Amino acid sequence: MTDSLRPHGHHRSPLPPAQRPADGVPSPRSSRTSATALAAKGTTPGAEPAKQRDAFFDNAKYLAIVLVAMGHAWEPLKGGSRVLETLYTVVYTFHMPAFIIISGYFSRSFDMRPDRLKRLVTGVAVPYVLFETAYSLFARFAWGAPDQAISLLDPWYLTWFLAALFVWRLTTPLWKLVRRPIPLAVCLALLASVSPEIGDDLDLQRVLQFLPFFVLGLFMKPEHFQLVRRREVRVLSVPVIAAALLAGYWAVPRMNTAWFFHRNSAQELGAPWWVGVVMTLALYGCSLVLTVCFFAWVPRRTLWFTALGAGTLYGYLLHGFVLKASAYWGWFDHGWLHKPLGELLVTVFAAALVTALCTRPVQRIFRFSMEPKMAWAFKQDPAEAARERAKAGV
Repeated sequence: MTDSLRPHGHHRSPLPPAQRPADGVPSPRSSRTSATALAAKGTTPGAEPAKQRDAFFDNAKYLAIVLVAMGHAWEPLKGGSRVLETLYTVVYTFHMPAFIIISGYFSRSFDMRPDRLKRLVTGVAVPYVLFETAYSLFARFAWGAPDQAISLLDPWYLTWFLAALFVWRLTTPLWKLVRRPIPLAVCLALLASVSPEIGDDLDLQRVLQFLPFFVLGLFMKPEHFQLVRRREVRVLSVPVIAAALLAGYWAVPRMNTAWFFHRNSAQELGAPWWVGVVMTLALYGCSLVLTVCFFAWVPRRTLWFTALGAGTLYGYLLHGFVLKASAYWGWFDHGWLHKPLGELLVTVFAAALVTALCTRPVQRIFRFSMEPKMAWAFKQDPAEAARERAKAGV
């Protein structure tokens, strides 16, 4: 408001400083400004411009899911190779923390708005139910495991991440409300690491022990990712990764790899409770340092695999069927696969497999199970209906 528009003889208190709009909420603009901006983008005032995806995050998600698939493929082979077990240990230190931080970052705008709750159900809860059932039936009939029960309270194999993501995202408003959310999440994780009585329901050990990475992602800002992508960070990450590989090579025969999975308490791993606190904090530090190194080397520009970043959930959930079947049917038992050339071929195969499963044709085939519409299951939200009418110009 300019001074010439203010009534004479009245003094108004100054307006509060402008605040950055929340994610997904458009900032107020004058009609002239909006029309000018839309014209510059080549769109009409009645049309909503498409959201531009950041190539960095799509690249990071794709590369992280490739590392997940390679780690799963190395598991049957690593027992006979100290080098492969070293790579396995180092990759397991950061690949899920990196993926979870990104998941938290893109959950910042989550609240209890009906349309977001609906997306949580259709995009996380329903795939969890379907794939938990599918994996259990696959185990029962594909390799004869009659005792493999279908239990939605006991996630099997890869489905733990969906259960965890559902819990993490549902608690997002709480983390935005409390003071010191990251230290609080770390305290909860440390308590979980020394509490064997938590049990296996919803894989709560993993839910709680990986929670700090999700909460960290919630409170990260774009400028934080800009910091880790600076050239000096990229250069420093090279000796850091080399040191991590040397440390991993030394630790492999001396350390229980199960610590990196964050699915057991210290007592369940045969250690005193205080070792659980020390190990958990030490692993958090290592995970953060290596995650920074990973982000530093993620390409920023659009590449041939950038579009695959939108389909990482497909690659994550589907590649497990192939790898589990391969292990059961004895494909990993061939001696030549345990040689360096065989291990390299298995690594390339895992990367190619998960890449193929992230592609658009696979997404179209399996969209019914991972992104179902389910309009029949939900009431029409009046606010969402109003937004759709506004988009249509009605």
